[in-house]
Amino acid sequence: MTQPVETTDRKQLYRDLLDAAKQATKHSYAPFSKFIVGSALRTADGSVYTGCNVENSNFANSICAERTAMVKAMSDGHREFDAIATVSLQAADCWPCGVCRQFLSDFGAGLTVVAEGAGGEIKSMPCAQLLPAAHVPKT
Repeated sequence: MTQPVETTDRKQLYRDLLDAAKQATKHSYAPFSKFIVGSALRTADGSVYTGCNVENSNFANSICAERTAMVKAMSDGHREFDAIATVSLQAADCWPCGVCRQFLSDFGAGLTVVAEGAGGEIKSMPCAQLLPAAHVPKT
């Protein structure tokens, strides 16, 4: 976890999250797919948690970067989230997979999801837009 990031500039916040996600790719373990992914999650209090993908020879047992970051934050007691950025070294527009979309919807329905386009532009959308009609637990 990094120190809380205080900013009112959303574009700068998203750029900072993308940069943290890029740093997280250094810890990726992807010997099978060679698809290296990093993610950075900002909690409601401004703390930032990073994660990377960790593969297993049985792909069903692999863990994506987004879920790694979310579980790290939740295991420290966080339950409210602001934004999550995901990057891949192999592809622009790296959006969460279907499993991660459902996972993020369960724990961060109000979350903004951020990706970087091919030209370096920042792209963002509400988590609910990534997975319309998601099954979301009633709280």
